[in-house]
Amino acid sequence: MKTVQALVLRTAGTNCDLETAQALRMAGAQPHVLHINQLISGKRTLNDFQIMVIPGGFSYGDDIAAGKILANELRFKLANVLDPFVASGRKVIGICNGFQVLVKAGYLPGTRDHSQTVTLASNDSGQFQCHWVRLKREKSACQWLNETEIRWELPIAHGEGKFVARDAETLAQLEKNGQIVFRYQGSNPNGSTRSIAGICNARGNVVGLMPHPERHVRPDQHPDATRVKKRSRLPVGFQFFKAAIGHTAKS
Repeated sequence: MKTVQALVLRTAGTNCDLETAQALRMAGAQPHVLHINQLISGKRTLNDFQIMVIPGGFSYGDDIAAGKILANELRFKLANVLDPFVASGRKVIGICNGFQVLVKAGYLPGTRDHSQTVTLASNDSGQFQCHWVRLKREKSACQWLNETEIRWELPIAHGEGKFVARDAETLAQLEKNGQIVFRYQGSNPNGSTRSIAGICNARGNVVGLMPHPERHVRPDQHPDATRVKKRSRLPVGFQFFKAAIGHTAKS
């Protein structure tokens, strides 16, 4: 079985690329951290990879709006290679800022013309929030995640994470198609509609989430690590990346 080649896409302001690469490496992939200009220039090609991850951070300083400039680069400079990549069923994962990028580029929830139908707006608190949250993993079109734990705990770190749909019809379609992958549990930290924390496209190969799975791939990263002697389950962040790599290796 060939090693899965994973692209971690970075640009100015990205700051979670190395942690994401390490998580992919731990899960069995061979990560490659590349600047977007290497793809735009043609020096490297998406065809070399089976997975692309857009990690967290503040791409281009979140100028204009969080993730908007990088989203425009994907849509207007890389769509000719990214569209076939997605159509082939290969995975695209957006984490935090990466999720913001994918919704603003129109790859999530996913429309033929890349029109934007959802967004991630400023938190209801009006503040940047950095703390752990509880999540429920829904049974969704993202089938490669359906064997992971249902109850998740992961950290968030964002100022614009409030999920909002364009209209009630869009929201109903997401529910009907099984495109809601994660919901906040216990409390809704940013005011997201229906507590939505992550979604996928209708096919399930493009997924975005606001919490950071790369920050919980080892047991000692959990805030309760020193209070709980032994955990029987694998950290859910590790489960996330392992599921992505394992499913890709089999397909």
